[in-house]
Amino acid sequence: MTPNPTANTFESRLGGITVTGRAHSLSAWFVLALRLTIGFAFLYSGVDKVLNGFAAGGYLNNVAATNGNPLAGLFAWMGSTPWFVDIVNVAVPYGEVAIGLGIMVGLMTRLAAFFGASMMLLFYFGNWDMAHGFINSDFMYMLVFLAVAAFGAGRILGLDTIVERYELGGQPLVEKYPALSYVLG
Repeated sequence: MTPNPTANTFESRLGGITVTGRAHSLSAWFVLALRLTIGFAFLYSGVDKVLNGFAAGGYLNNVAATNGNPLAGLFAWMGSTPWFVDIVNVAVPYGEVAIGLGIMVGLMTRLAAFFGASMMLLFYFGNWDMAHGFINSDFMYMLVFLAVAAFGAGRILGLDTIVERYELGGQPLVEKYPALSYVLG
């Protein structure tokens, strides 16, 4: 088998700058490993919170005030607003379960990765720590979610491939509804 020199080439243009890359043929396996790892981490964390209880009030009230967080006032408001705490007490554990499941099985992967990255951004500010600079584990998790979305990781042994090919009126679903490409993949 002769390798195709453009098969693993990708290119993006942003703000007048074009970047081009060439992925190794094993890259798909590493993207799959990223997807499964971050999916399992979120699923496990969410299931643990669902089974053992989760209370966001203390975290929201205390964490940001003790670490020089630029969003300390916002976190204090969130922690002192009962209806908001009630929403977070449900949204975090069940959101982690839904995100983890979606990522692991590769279903609505980009949507799940978007919400995972959004959640990690909030955790990044909540766990604000500049002891080692701007990069911490929450920031890295956010980047993993963004990479999973960018690489369309749900198409690698995931259910998104099946959903995208599903025909509706003789036409593949994604061709009929192109906006789905922002959710699937």
